Amino acid sequence: MSSFHLQIVTPDGLFYDGEAESLDVRAVTGGVTILPGHINYVTPLGMGQARVVTGGKTRRAACIGGMLMVKNGAVRLIATTFEWQEQIDRARAQRALTAAQERLKHRGALTDEEIRLAEAKLRRALVRTSLTKNA
Repeated sequence: MSSFHLQIVTPDGLFYDGEAESLDVRAVTGGVTILPGHINYVTPLGMGQARVVTGGKTRRAACIGGMLMVKNGAVRLIATTFEWQEQIDRARAQRALTAAQERLKHRGALTDEEIRLAEAKLRRALVRTSLTKNA
């Protein structure tokens, strides 16, 4: 099967550098699938599950924000957060989800900025917990 070079970079440094047959991510406008031979392309990333197929095997990850760039057949994903499914701490993800839900129960006592931050934390926690259910 044909492949493309994929680099995944986070604020902590180079996360992945190798070949991939496909990459599925959540852009801010919806789902995007990158396959070998994809046209040059740049898009901001949203929050969601990512799927990377390498060597015929699928790996899932939580991908939170960043940019995706395809240039001359090479793909670079620059993520704010990128965690492979097996690296996610299920208990920690569940605690974050519960805390965000509790915070939003008192929405009336929060400022618009506090609501926005709590909703973002809730979305991140939902992505991470959804991956731990499938582990």
